[in-house]
Amino acid sequence: MSVKITGLNQLIKELEQRLGKQAMQRISDDALKKGAEVFVKELKSQFESFKDTGASIDEITISEPMWEAGVRTVKVHWKGPKDRYRIIHLNEFGTVQNPNPRGKGAIARALRNAERKYRQVVKEAIERGI
Repeated sequence: MSVKITGLNQLIKELEQRLGKQAMQRISDDALKKGAEVFVKELKSQFESFKDTGASIDEITISEPMWEAGVRTVKVHWKGPKDRYRIIHLNEFGTVQNPNPRGKGAIARALRNAERKYRQVVKEAIERGI
């Protein structure tokens, strides 16, 4: 069973006419940032299970909103002095020598666990902005 939603483009155009493009972008940026914070909170709780020095948790960073392939996007990435971005994928997927590290699948679990709350927070932020 599928659902077809019509009129979404018309709704967006109507909102842009009433509020302006800059206001709409500001509202969507605010919603994206709040949603990213929800995901990062869940990600940090998932990383607590295999924490040793805490560098992977400390280096989690949220980017500023940007355009990527015509879509407004916020990226969650690792940036810091200990360069944890180099080994995050090893924790997520394992290696040949260690196929099942303690943190395997932590990012995927965080995505799955935070999805409902993320959608709710983004919806509330958009409603507040409009």
